[in-house]
Amino acid sequence: MKKRPERDRRTRWMQGASLEEIERVYRQRLPEFRRVAAAILGNREAARDAVQEGFASAVRKRKTFRGEGPVEAWLWRIVVNAAREYRRHRDEVPDPEAGAKAARNGTSEEGSDARIPVALALLPERQRLALFLRYYADLDYRTIAETLDIAIGTVGVTLSTARTKLRELLEEVPQ
Repeated sequence: MKKRPERDRRTRWMQGASLEEIERVYRQRLPEFRRVAAAILGNREAARDAVQEGFASAVRKRKTFRGEGPVEAWLWRIVVNAAREYRRHRDEVPDPEAGAKAARNGTSEEGSDARIPVALALLPERQRLALFLRYYADLDYRTIAETLDIAIGTVGVTLSTARTKLRELLEEVPQ
């Protein structure tokens, strides 16, 4: 006899996230978590600290995971919030160039457009985060929605608006 989905969710909520699930996501996606945190913070070293703090927090709070979405989305939310909190506590102004370098992840800077980091820094935070999560971490709309605590349809609108605004800003920013 099959368990009812409601019972499965209730059981999952009571159990929380397992250390194995958290470790699996950590091992599989660490570079992406660091790239997004570096883009948010504008500093690779601070990004490493923020990601570590985010995962440490997830381990401490693993029993609070309710199972309403994938563990990875829950972890993304924790890491993004850790990076934002790290920035607030250190009163650091993000260096957009560091975020852009983190996004390139070791690829050649030759032919890269130096205007992009400036334009990204001018976007509203939610648009910037949605772009980082989509293009730096390659997350799907559902995971982005759960990470940013917005509706899936809002992710599409946010990304579309961000891309339009980015194009406008790139036309305005001198080369």
